[in-house]
Amino acid sequence: MPGPIQSIERAAAILRLLARGSGRLGVGEIAESLELAKGTAHGILRTLQGVGFVEQDRDTGKYQLGAALLHLGTSYLDVNELRSRAINWADALASRSGEAVRIGAPLEGRVLVVHHVFRPDDSLQTLDVGTLLPLHATALGKVLLAYDTTLKADPEPYTRRTLVTQTAIKRACAKVREAGWAAENGEMISGEAGIAAPIRGHGGIVVGAIGVSGAVERICEPDGSPSPRLLGHVRDAARAVSRDLGASRW
Repeated sequence: MPGPIQSIERAAAILRLLARGSGRLGVGEIAESLELAKGTAHGILRTLQGVGFVEQDRDTGKYQLGAALLHLGTSYLDVNELRSRAINWADALASRSGEAVRIGAPLEGRVLVVHHVFRPDDSLQTLDVGTLLPLHATALGKVLLAYDTTLKADPEPYTRRTLVTQTAIKRACAKVREAGWAAENGEMISGEAGIAAPIRGHGGIVVGAIGVSGAVERICEPDGSPSPRLLGHVRDAARAVSRDLGASRW
């Protein structure tokens, strides 16, 4: 087996040093603390700066942890806390609704499915955890899109019902904010529908969404509107998870 890669060990040591420090550190300070040649420390810092893991102060030339690294750590914690807080409520929602339940979080302009509870029957189902869903064509995505997540690509038409114009998407987002929930009806997969509601954290910030999905005839009324019973269950679950995450408004 190959041994450890020295440059990666040194980069990790620099990141740990910056994380422990109370302020910014210069190249000389970092090199002396880690017993590195100043040129070596500078080269590693420049590489870390290039990927956003460290930032350099323009006035002093000193370094600190970068936004990309901080975001990476925060995203990991947020997603795992979201999942751990929501698991019991997602199970209860699946039991009450009789439908599959998914919890989604924003990731690079899409929806990352962080938890999935199968529909409580004997039908063949596929686990969606880790799947990336489009924002504009799913109920989970519309919730996130309505609260400041942005589309990073032109909307793709999945079916003839998919919203693909900016005007239609903005109108749909406004309705989500007004109603407090989102729905899809054959917009990503023909014959499938979904209902979702926002999950909020501290300060009321939307950190994810929870929803049910299944066949249109089970999720929707004959006129195509979401089932009031299912909508009530979804919103109750979203409020419960939000309370557990510290959202004071619930």
